[in-house]
Amino acid sequence: MTKIIIIGAKGRMGKALTTCATGFPDLQVVGQIDQGDDPAAVVHESDVVIDFSFHSATPGIAALCARHRKALVIGTTGHSESERAAITAVRSEIPMVWSSNFSTGVNTLFWLTRKAAEILGSGYDLEIVEMHHRMKKDAPSGTARTLAEILAEVRHQQLDKVARHGREGLVGERTAAEIGIHAVRGGDVVGDHTVIFATSGERLELVHRASNRDTFANGALRAAQWVVKQKPGIYSMQDVLGLA
Repeated sequence: MTKIIIIGAKGRMGKALTTCATGFPDLQVVGQIDQGDDPAAVVHESDVVIDFSFHSATPGIAALCARHRKALVIGTTGHSESERAAITAVRSEIPMVWSSNFSTGVNTLFWLTRKAAEILGSGYDLEIVEMHHRMKKDAPSGTARTLAEILAEVRHQQLDKVARHGREGLVGERTAAEIGIHAVRGGDVVGDHTVIFATSGERLELVHRASNRDTFANGALRAAQWVVKQKPGIYSMQDVLGLA
């Protein structure tokens, strides 16, 4: 039996995790932590912590897990460089699955995006469009950024130099090197992502749409089961699914 603690338990994903965990007979939720609660009081009871709280809280949670040698699944996004560095600093002490998206379908999209970029080459313009509910705080989504990172990596580019976040005014013709990233917000959209490869005469689009959060919750729970058996290090959902 793998014992888990859910941090961010009162949020949308936290509630989905709690509900979906009942479908995993080998998992037991031993703690539900949210704002104002102290995870240090219960961390010793767990095998793995699943964090879907807020990006600024994750470094402290990672440090707590490292002190108690507990595995960690990170589902927060929008981390600053200093926050990413603090999380990465404990990679030699505990195993962590750190992913911008835990959906099996989205991780297949990551794989397909890489393959498409490799096959199509440099003659295609690259654009990413993502849409989420009106309450989402960060933009672009972590998933959109991961897609952009994949495209930049295939083309041997530095993303911060080629990313174009939206366009307004007389911006001039599109350059071949640009990777366009566009964030749309509205309603209760769980998460839509489209990767566009456009060239003269044709356009290829890879699309994923999530209709509920269970797909993310089930993936994170699957990651929790997997990560407790791994050596210290940082892993992705691609590793969990055998797509890496």
